[in-house]
Amino acid sequence: MKMWGWCAVLLATAGASAALAQTAGMGLSKRDANAPIQVSADRFDAEINQKEGTYSGNVLVVQGDFKLRADKVRVNAPSGKPDKIFAYGNVVFTAPSGNAQGDNGVYDVAPRLITLTGRVILTKEKNVMRGSTLTVNLITGLAHLGAGGERVKGLFTPPPQSQQTPKPAPATPPTQVQNTYP
Repeated sequence: MKMWGWCAVLLATAGASAALAQTAGMGLSKRDANAPIQVSADRFDAEINQKEGTYSGNVLVVQGDFKLRADKVRVNAPSGKPDKIFAYGNVVFTAPSGNAQGDNGVYDVAPRLITLTGRVILTKEKNVMRGSTLTVNLITGLAHLGAGGERVKGLFTPPPQSQQTPKPAPATPPTQVQNTYP
């Protein structure tokens, strides 16, 4: 069962906030959607009549530099191609641009919508954002981090400043005034 969309899905979550991950530099355009996808888990079960497959136990999905870990991943494929992909329990996505984690995640393939729920945490270097629901539209690039009636929280660490003492600007010579009086 192909898991091609899932890695792309959570890649975007790592940069869902422009302030956190500079959405334009998320790496979505650099990702090769045709790269091989490796899936490993303790178990795989298929519901052939329902056209659904479930990977469970230490699930790891890898495509290039992108990794998804979850307790369980279920793929719905009613027409032979995935239409929804669900990740349950301790969902962690790691990409070169940052990390995203939540309790659960859903990738709705046709509209290309990603939703992470639960304790959602986005990290990039020392920057962190927290909420309870993250929705990312991969077509428009728009993302929304909500906190279910609470407040979204962020911690941003500015880059270190240079320790050099700034040199004073060179002094400008005084302007000479010409005496025009007789």
